Amino acid sequence: MACPGRFSSIIVSCVTWRRLLLHVPAAALLGLALGGGSVAAEPAPLSATGEGIYATARPKLLQIRTLVEAAGRQSTIGSAFLVSADGIAVTNYHVVSQYALEPDDYRLEYATADGRHGALTLLAVDVANDLAAVRLDRGGEPFFAFDQRALAGTVPKGERLYAMGNPLDLGFTISEGTYNGAVERSYAERIHFSGAINPGMSGGPTLAADGSVVGINVAKNLGGELVSFLVPARFADALVARATDGAPPEPKAFVAEIGRQLAARQEKLYDALGTYGFRASGFGPYQAPESAAPWFTCWARTNADQVPKPRAAANTTNCGSDTRLFIAGDLTTGLIQLSQSYLRGVDLNDFQFAAFLTQETQSSWLSPWSRKWQTPQRCREDFVADSGAQDRPLLRVVWCARAYRQFEGLYDVLVLSVTQDRAEEALASRLSLQGIGYDSAVALTRRFLEAVQWTK
Repeated sequence: MACPGRFSSIIVSCVTWRRLLLHVPAAALLGLALGGGSVAAEPAPLSATGEGIYATARPKLLQIRTLVEAAGRQSTIGSAFLVSADGIAVTNYHVVSQYALEPDDYRLEYATADGRHGALTLLAVDVANDLAAVRLDRGGEPFFAFDQRALAGTVPKGERLYAMGNPLDLGFTISEGTYNGAVERSYAERIHFSGAINPGMSGGPTLAADGSVVGINVAKNLGGELVSFLVPARFADALVARATDGAPPEPKAFVAEIGRQLAARQEKLYDALGTYGFRASGFGPYQAPESAAPWFTCWARTNADQVPKPRAAANTTNCGSDTRLFIAGDLTTGLIQLSQSYLRGVDLNDFQFAAFLTQETQSSWLSPWSRKWQTPQRCREDFVADSGAQDRPLLRVVWCARAYRQFEGLYDVLVLSVTQDRAEEALASRLSLQGIGYDSAVALTRRFLEAVQWTK
């Protein structure tokens, strides 16, 4: 399973590792492990704390392997940790997603720090929070407890934490870092951890100094140093309680359960988007909508500095949401994107500017189409006008949709609109909605188009 992007192109939401994707030269590993310099007279207190935690925690850690059933060879690996004496462990959903979606083709196996192996039973998944609960084929092992402050949300910022897992299949390790509270401008609740989380550590625990679990390793930012993310412990605690309430589902039942959880999460997301609504922003003589939701980030660009000087001016604002959701190694959904481009002819006649508009507003998708997961897109183009409104320009609108094959009732929708009221300037608007119900898509499209007005 390749690690998919999340939040943006520099965020890795899946730190499960496929061994063949990365080859680290032995010399490089030695260079990291055998740094030169003098030896300190006394070890730092924090390192001593980490040493004690590692010694106590090591027997409670697991490596999770997804194996191709027919070949008996591993496809992906991740980490996990025991949370009960009867062999229940917690990991990430994305670590076990191949098996959950295709149980006939894959199976799960665990490995302990001392080299024991065994079979795993998948008990429950929490797709929205990227968590899964599994059970080992044996019990009686030591296990972790959840940090009570983490469950109550009272861990202080700046507290030292310790992430554990099996990075790059090199063996179980510990990484020190700092608790920085919840990530701001994020729809999914995540903890910002300033420590190293590397591929293979997905699903491992991050611990407080007393060895209790504060969060679960889930993601890292490739564009920065030591910017990592954890799922809060309370979500794992709730999942374990649900997993132990009754018999586990049949393996083939998880596809339907994943679809149910996905639909519920997406309905909640788009209800929130509708509640926050759109705020008006000015673009030349036009007023256009931008989302007021706090989990959107906007960036602006212009072509004014291009050489040679462009024959048409373009000033664009692109806004994207931090709402991506991992479903499979080749499917993420939930992203919402919105853009506004104010376009003005500089050295073009009316016909040339119309051709420029056509080129600038092609109806391509922002994400690739997967024949496995989605139907081909279908589009409809029309002119939209409100005869009773004196403050809105005529719009040429293209509305495209494609359905999810395995998740009934969900669609990806793309809306493009271009104003038609002026010969040498226009506003081009674009709205992309992933994993949305049809009625919600129609309602949000209507609100989006109605918000395109002349500046008052």
